[in-house]
Amino acid sequence: MKIEMENRLAVVTGASSGIGLALCRLLLQAGGRVLAFSRTRGGLAELLAVYPEQLVWQAGDVTSAEDLQGLAQRAAALGPVDILVPCAGHVELASALDLAAQDRQWATNGAGALNTLAVLANQLSPQASVVFLGSFLARCTFSGLAGYIAGKSALAAQVRNLAVEFAPLQVRINMVSPGPTATGFWERLGLHDDDLDRLAEQVGRRLLPGHFLDATQVAKVILFQLSEGARGVYGQDWVVDNGYTLG
Repeated sequence: MKIEMENRLAVVTGASSGIGLALCRLLLQAGGRVLAFSRTRGGLAELLAVYPEQLVWQAGDVTSAEDLQGLAQRAAALGPVDILVPCAGHVELASALDLAAQDRQWATNGAGALNTLAVLANQLSPQASVVFLGSFLARCTFSGLAGYIAGKSALAAQVRNLAVEFAPLQVRINMVSPGPTATGFWERLGLHDDDLDRLAEQVGRRLLPGHFLDATQVAKVILFQLSEGARGVYGQDWVVDNGYTLG
């Protein structure tokens, strides 16, 4: 995949940790150029030292219109955008009737992702590829995560429609929905360590290999979705969940 990604410009949000960071690493290893967007450098500091010519970091928050305009300006200076992957995410435990919590999560997971595409839409190159991040939870119920699940489900509906709208421009739009993955997602739920351990054990029992995914496994699926090998795929949601949703 190195030849195919060589010198292509990828914009990745939520790039400082988790799946976003893992994807940046794979893109850089494949010879791509990456404009990484995140509130802090986090794990990008190491990549910046290794790939100073390929990696550019732009500080910002996807919930800020001003920050997104800054991202668009930076991207315009680097050239047409060949790849876009909005990975920024926010999760919190709350009642299904806590609409304020739902709005906070949608601001990042839904509106933030869609607004990222909106500000960069005119800079997408012919045959560009966009992959949104969904969630296996859109196919499940999980107490306390109704707002998160609702936002990811709505985003999946948007992806199907956007795929049709952008197809005449030769731009493919799809989604990858990770299952239980060893990232900071679980720590951000705010559970005590004992409760978190019990949850991990409960979830792990439904995973066919018996363990959580790691971020790189999910990033590899995203990388293939971005590649020419997936050129005929439009508006699809690929679930990568170690079999969780089969149970």
